[in-house]
Amino acid sequence: MSFQKKSGPEFHVNVGSSSILLIFVILCLISFATLSIVSANADAKLSRRVVERTTAYYEACNQAQADITSLDDTLAAIYADSFDEEEYFMAVGHKKTCTVTISDLQTLFVTLDILYPQQEGDPFYRITSWQVLTDSSNVEEEEGAPLLIH
Repeated sequence: MSFQKKSGPEFHVNVGSSSILLIFVILCLISFATLSIVSANADAKLSRRVVERTTAYYEACNQAQADITSLDDTLAAIYADSFDEEEYFMAVGHKKTCTVTISDLQTLFVTLDILYPQQEGDPFYRITSWQVLTDSSNVEEEEGAPLLIH
């Protein structure tokens, strides 16, 4: 039996090429770690802004509810003191609005139709609108690339 040497290309790994490969892998891991930290920081900032906006919205809703409760008490007192429906509507009108500031750019706007109760327990108002209005005049526009309009 004789041993024959295989003919063909042999693969030799040098110490220098494995070091270069290791450095490349470490640089890739550092890059991905940096990107993860930057992304997590951006997500944390966005989450804080969302929490602040949501909190401001619900505080405005609570304030609007308190204003409506106060109006309900006022309407009940005027209803008790009025002689008839005409006198009641002369004193209170047919519509009321409530505006509560949410932020520099947003306002909660509530519209109520005033009702005349026909019997004990009927409501004094109906909410017809509950919406957040944005004031776009305070928004600063960013300077960007000019648009070509033909």
